[in-house]
Amino acid sequence: MIEQIFTASVFASMIRLATPYIFASLGEMYGQRSGVLNLGVDGIMLMGAFFAFYAVLLTNSLVIGILAAVAVGLILGLATAFISVTLKAEQGISGIGMYLFGLGMSELLFQKWVGTPKSVEGFPRIYIPGLSDIQFLGIGEIFFSHNLLVYVAFALVPISAYILNRTSFGLAIRAVGQTPEAADAMGVSVTRVRYTTVTLGGILSAIAGASLSIALLDVFQQNLTSGAGFIAVALVYFGRWRPFGVMTGALLFSFVNALQLQIGALGFDIPSEFAVMAPYVITIIALVFASKQTEKPTALTKPFQRGE
Repeated sequence: MIEQIFTASVFASMIRLATPYIFASLGEMYGQRSGVLNLGVDGIMLMGAFFAFYAVLLTNSLVIGILAAVAVGLILGLATAFISVTLKAEQGISGIGMYLFGLGMSELLFQKWVGTPKSVEGFPRIYIPGLSDIQFLGIGEIFFSHNLLVYVAFALVPISAYILNRTSFGLAIRAVGQTPEAADAMGVSVTRVRYTTVTLGGILSAIAGASLSIALLDVFQQNLTSGAGFIAVALVYFGRWRPFGVMTGALLFSFVNALQLQIGALGFDIPSEFAVMAPYVITIIALVFASKQTEKPTALTKPFQRGE
């Protein structure tokens, strides 16, 4: 029975299910490393998911679907930056407002423009020649038989680590998030860095939503994300604001999620409500232990005023 649970398909599902969390968490990580907390990630994901789905529904073009998600993520990311950085609004409250906007607007547009549930032809799986055929421990199925967005999400992890730790832009992000006054004194534009990171976070969050609607599920429905954006924010804390830590958290959450789906399919006598709740409970427990050893960016949620 144990072998039936821990099959290659479970680990392959883990990889696929982690994709939206990696996109959204990496985007949120950039913003938080510069000092801006965005609790509106879930709303941006919903808007990205809807516009990507609707674009594909109209054009049958996955490229246009992704571009639509990028466009809406850019707009909402800029809006978030304007509210948090320029207007210096309280970031927690403004973030919840963005979430509620995305939740309500995506449902309204779906009802007005689509009306009834429909499916689209999403991203197909790409089988890496030679590697996807590896049978040993199911390696081919687990790592090399996924759609394009899965590969892109995991590729962004080392790319983000390089950007943050090896580039002048990454140094500027870290400086602004720790001591914005010192960064400003050295000629770094705190406003420009925060606008850039928050906007980038909006784009990646929208792509995370698109990965649900046109790659993982191939449909759009009310509250499609089911709070995934809030999990993504939590995973940034779990991962200690580091790309590989964020990826580890996303894989842990997704593994438990994939496991509960497999246990349900095998007919274990476990209440379905408990199985659905398990990934979230384990995430909370992991966050409790991780938070005791975590030092967040010093300037996180603190507006910057030149001269203060």
